[in-house]
Amino acid sequence: MDNGFELRRTHGKGEGVFATRSFRVGETVMVGVIDRELERNHSHASQVGAERFVLHGGLVPKVNHSCEPNCGIRLNSSGAHDYVARAPIAAGEEITFDYAMRNYSVGYFAARCRCGSRHCRGRITGWQDLPARRKADYHGFVAPYLIEMDDQADRALAARRDHRR
Repeated sequence: MDNGFELRRTHGKGEGVFATRSFRVGETVMVGVIDRELERNHSHASQVGAERFVLHGGLVPKVNHSCEPNCGIRLNSSGAHDYVARAPIAAGEEITFDYAMRNYSVGYFAARCRCGSRHCRGRITGWQDLPARRKADYHGFVAPYLIEMDDQADRALAARRDHRR
């Protein structure tokens, strides 16, 4: 059965997931399924809540990071991540997303990002490290708990400032 994607070798990044057909903006490219809960965050973990990490099944863990991704994240009814096209994807194109779209913090990747995009940040970061402009660019394509975590951090910072006065 052709789901519209397949695992292939990439140039310089090992394996990656590639489209076998085209996808329109807003179309679900891959449906996430949670394989198991994890005790902690690591390089293949997906954050699905403020303090909850899982390992997705299928090819979802093989989707590579890009600082200029063609997919974003949408939580499905099981709490897993679906990948949704945020740009048109042509058959043969690698399916990518920004790891910051699902994880608030990232600290376990090599010092240099290898995505090769023209908007590469130079390193893979989490949501908390993205500039406000990039966060705005990703509106509608990020996990909602990241927005909630930002709001909590902003409230905590405001409370500390008020306490100092």
